[in-house]
Amino acid sequence: MQRLKGKVAVVTGAAVGLGHAIALRMAEEGASVAVTDVRAAEAARFANELTERGLIAGAWPLDVTREAEVQRVLAEVVERFGRLDILVNNAGVAGASKPTDQLTEAEWDFVQAVNVKGVFFATKHAIPHLRRAQGGSIINLSSIYGLVGGADVPAYHASKGAVRLMSKTDALLYAAENIRVNSVHPGFIWTPMVEGYLQDAPDQIEARKALDALHPLGHVGEPDDIAWACVYLASDEAKFVTGSELVVDGGYTAR
Repeated sequence: MQRLKGKVAVVTGAAVGLGHAIALRMAEEGASVAVTDVRAAEAARFANELTERGLIAGAWPLDVTREAEVQRVLAEVVERFGRLDILVNNAGVAGASKPTDQLTEAEWDFVQAVNVKGVFFATKHAIPHLRRAQGGSIINLSSIYGLVGGADVPAYHASKGAVRLMSKTDALLYAAENIRVNSVHPGFIWTPMVEGYLQDAPDQIEARKALDALHPLGHVGEPDDIAWACVYLASDEAKFVTGSELVVDGGYTAR
């Protein structure tokens, strides 16, 4: 349908998982896509696969915790593709699953550096480029655990709550410049992060069934469920949508 034809998108953490699916669908919908990730080889391989299909893509190694690196990569993307219209802040880590009183400062800081500071740096340095494009869309990947609590991974939950409120603040700050900012809140989606969540379970089949059962629709989601939500928010179909929380969770938070 070419819903993003003529637009340029940067997706962080795009080598695998949700970022991979988002970048793929955006490229298929006509966007020029910058695949960025700390996994440089995987990012390059993915971008090559896209270009071999006749889609427009490039790969950049990127550690979102390093501000100068974020600023440089965004500038290089604009130099190559001519503009920036879409930023997807997807890069994220789960961190240690320990009670709060057992977390170390380093474990806490690691999660906040990627999940919160990374969103801050990318947003900060994308704004001038979006301004020059006379508007655009910033999509921040939060979580159901940016909306409700859970008795595990406290640093992750805190970070995703921060992303939710950062999105609303920036939506208000930049609305007059036609820069839209929204957050997406996935339930459990079958990605390497969720696979890691289940890896210590003694019975993988039963653990998967239990995870499916957490969702009223009866199953864990697929990466495309999130990718298409992001395509919508990036497209002109969502021109009147900013400061919103797009929840894609199979009904998890409806209870």
